[in-house]
Amino acid sequence: MKRVDYIFDIYKDKRTVFQLADIAMLFPKSENKFLANKMGYYVKTGKLLNLRKGVYAKPGYNPLEFANLLYTPSYISLEYVLQQAGVVFQYDSRYSSVSYLSREIEVDGNTYSYRRIKGDIIINTIGIIRKDNVNIATPERAFLDMLYLNKDYYFDNLNPLNRLLISQILPVYQSAALEKRVTKIIKNG
Repeated sequence: MKRVDYIFDIYKDKRTVFQLADIAMLFPKSENKFLANKMGYYVKTGKLLNLRKGVYAKPGYNPLEFANLLYTPSYISLEYVLQQAGVVFQYDSRYSSVSYLSREIEVDGNTYSYRRIKGDIIINTIGIIRKDNVNIATPERAFLDMLYLNKDYYFDNLNPLNRLLISQILPVYQSAALEKRVTKIIKNG
């Protein structure tokens, strides 16, 4: 019988954050209780981190990947994406996401902020990119998410935004009020 090197196979995987169910899929012949005990051993020996109950990570894990995994479905958006794109200049250290619930939690020194949005909007993938195991909004999608959730939000710089892409994503929200706000902001911006 071949001996399984669990930690080696986990480290070989491109993902940096795993739920116990993800680990069980890597080792289908192992029982969940055995895997949970094995992961506990790896946490004690410093080979894995236990970020939350049932959520394990490699040292140096991607916090954006953790943000997506913690509440599913979700995607990185809002202040985080707008700040990275240069649309807003105010620094915010939180990892902001859109999800089916509103929460703010702190894990491993990082703050993860989730804003609730309608399920029909979350599951529509227009303007969402999947890169390095992370679902992240384009700046245009984050712009629309922000205006949908906060009608009075101020944007510092609209130049990085693609107006055509905004008009293609806008129907996802099915909101006449949002369309008026977007038209007004883009016209004045």
